Amino acid sequence: MHFPLATVLAAFSLLAPSQALYLYIDGTSPKCFYEDLPKDTLVVGTYKAEAYSPATSTFRTTSDLAIQVTVDEVFDNDHRVVTQTTTSSDAFSKFTFTAADPGLHRLCFTPSGPAAISVGGWFSGSAGSTIGGVKLTLDMAIGATSKIESEDKSKIDSIVHRVKELNGRLTDIRREQVFQREREAEFRDQSEATNSKIVRWTLIQLGVLGVTCAWQLSHLRSFFIKQKLT
Repeated sequence: MHFPLATVLAAFSLLAPSQALYLYIDGTSPKCFYEDLPKDTLVVGTYKAEAYSPATSTFRTTSDLAIQVTVDEVFDNDHRVVTQTTTSSDAFSKFTFTAADPGLHRLCFTPSGPAAISVGGWFSGSAGSTIGGVKLTLDMAIGATSKIESEDKSKIDSIVHRVKELNGRLTDIRREQVFQREREAEFRDQSEATNSKIVRWTLIQLGVLGVTCAWQLSHLRSFFIKQKLT
């Protein structure tokens, strides 16, 4: 039997102040809810499954129990947007999705494994109807980004710290690049000054050599003329 999730949450909110929702699922069939979501709505759910233990007459986590979570877009021919399977553990499992388009979404929780089959249908209500043999603790946050941010504050702080470290490293790299550019400019200026001095001294040396050669040629010419006269 399927119920709108908003209706179920509203009904349970009148019974207890806690936001957690406790469901009893038959081990042979899924429990589904329908929720009409606007576009770009963020949905985060946390859940924990516990199987009934006849030895202790209590619910407990067991590795033999697995929960498959599926989310289908009813308005789009049951297009599946989420499917994940987790085993029962002491910690809460989480699923997250964002409604890509507005419309009715179906969220289903299906127990599986030996524990789900062995305890399926143990609990009967006053009218004799089977309520289920798997206890599912579910907490939904629909569009509550502030709640998500508060739960993941430590992760966000860690990311912010890493971003600050990266910004500091980038600043150091920029400072080093500026220093290298200044050094390159100084080296370029020194190289240009040295090259200009070399060119100037080369021209001076060529001039001196030219004058020397001209003087020697003139001296040799005079010498040969005197030798012929004598």
